[in-house]
Amino acid sequence: MQSNLFTLPNFEAVAKSSQAQEKKIIQYEQAEQLFLELLAIDNLDNQLHQEAAKAREFEQAISTAITAAYCHDVNDDRAHLFLQRILYWINRLKLFWYDDLRHYTNERSLYLSCCRNQIEAAWQAWEIAQIDVPALQKLDVKQALIERASSDLNPPSSPESCYIREQMSEVGYRHLLAIASFDGLVEGSRLSRILGGAANEVQCTLVRVLLEEYGNGRLSRKHSTFFAQMLEEFKMNTEPEGYFDLVPWEVLACANQNFLTTERKLYFLRYCGALTYFEVAGPAAYKNYLAAAQRLQLSNAAMGYWELHIKEDERHGQWMLDSVALPLAEKYPDDAWQLILGYDQEKLMGDRATKAVVQSILTQEQAN
Repeated sequence: MQSNLFTLPNFEAVAKSSQAQEKKIIQYEQAEQLFLELLAIDNLDNQLHQEAAKAREFEQAISTAITAAYCHDVNDDRAHLFLQRILYWINRLKLFWYDDLRHYTNERSLYLSCCRNQIEAAWQAWEIAQIDVPALQKLDVKQALIERASSDLNPPSSPESCYIREQMSEVGYRHLLAIASFDGLVEGSRLSRILGGAANEVQCTLVRVLLEEYGNGRLSRKHSTFFAQMLEEFKMNTEPEGYFDLVPWEVLACANQNFLTTERKLYFLRYCGALTYFEVAGPAAYKNYLAAAQRLQLSNAAMGYWELHIKEDERHGQWMLDSVALPLAEKYPDDAWQLILGYDQEKLMGDRATKAVVQSILTQEQAN
């Protein structure tokens, strides 16, 4: 008689299985569909033995994608996208979407956790290899934070920012809104997951940032409401994740990084460093978007979110530096370098995402 107990996936065994040796081409789209079917099974862990074939094929795709994305000099964008989408499907269960409660039946599934951890281990090793951690550990953290924040408040123009500000068409602007809605319509949600614990000035500052993101409790003033108004101006979809299939893997990686650093309190300093960069650098990016909208002579409703953010994030950036990052550097002198790690990673990943978004915009404009 078969046991109802599930078995954790053995990724190494799968990688060496006969299917892998046959070298068949993995169709990531099909593998993702298999995963979504597994995700929808009630009490997946106890039913996994009945879906062994689906699980094996999905696990093979994960193994293949990890090798293609993180183990070669030339990265496979399809593999990156597949892995980041799978991570996001798992991570999004940590937020409540005001949908059917049965969608959360597997939110604590050990099988899903194992899949997530396997992807994250390879992905995070690949990400961290792009940062000179030993050099960060030698820095005067407080001075480094102050210097970085000063520089990133008004950064030099990049080719991407120049294109957005000076050349992007209305078609491109709409495409930008579609991709940006992935985060803009649920803004602040991941920040909320870092706020519990002992009361102190740092925690209170983070709460202040969250409250402003949420319009101080008024839906009409919540930042996502202003984003929805921009979409409505163009008669676009205002449902969260409505344009999920347009989102580049580089943007998904930023979201998944946030899930990781908010879920693991060991990474609290990294998260605070990352949020410091995000709030400090945000206004410069929003000014580019606003300039594009003004050049295109769009309505106030079609650009209101950017105007709000320019004003509020300039304040949030100062709060994060003065009342979160610098005090934490004093409280945790031996681990303070992690603030810089989080800051630099957020900048690196954000710049990478911006390049991907602009490339997607160019592709859309050329298609029209």
